Amino acid sequence: MLHIVLHEPEMPANTGNIGRTCVACGAVLHLIEPLGFRLNEKMIKRAGLDYWEHLDVRTYLNFEDFLEKNHNPKIYMATTKARHMYSEPAYENEEDVYVMFGKESAGIPEEILLDYEETCIRIPMLPKIRSLNLSNSVAIAAYEVLRHQGFQDFQTEGQLHKYHW
Repeated sequence: MLHIVLHEPEMPANTGNIGRTCVACGAVLHLIEPLGFRLNEKMIKRAGLDYWEHLDVRTYLNFEDFLEKNHNPKIYMATTKARHMYSEPAYENEEDVYVMFGKESAGIPEEILLDYEETCIRIPMLPKIRSLNLSNSVAIAAYEVLRHQGFQDFQTEGQLHKYHW
């Protein structure tokens, strides 16, 4: 199962978009406090559309609370400071894949990253760009994990409504 972890997210619209992506991916969304918004805000539900009610979302008081309640899982830390690209790990060999993202303004604290050097991953981008939008980064990483896992149980073909291919 895919687990998306947001460490102290600040923007409700990003978290709403990420929630919608999690529903599409069958992923659990983990939110580590403090949050920059309340979960009942209109902005978060507007961005998540009518998918929010189908989301498995779990909240934690802090990073230690998250680790304890999830039995110290292996976590891939998405950060611009990583040496490994997000496409390198063999996610298909793991039953549960946790990918953590930091808050929009600062990323994951370096104090946390120090313990995860080997599982830090980055999305490559041109050097003039500081970072991607959080919800875009989550979508890129989530679908890479799913690609490695062969999109099991996912609809991979569509059909036009009125016409035929």
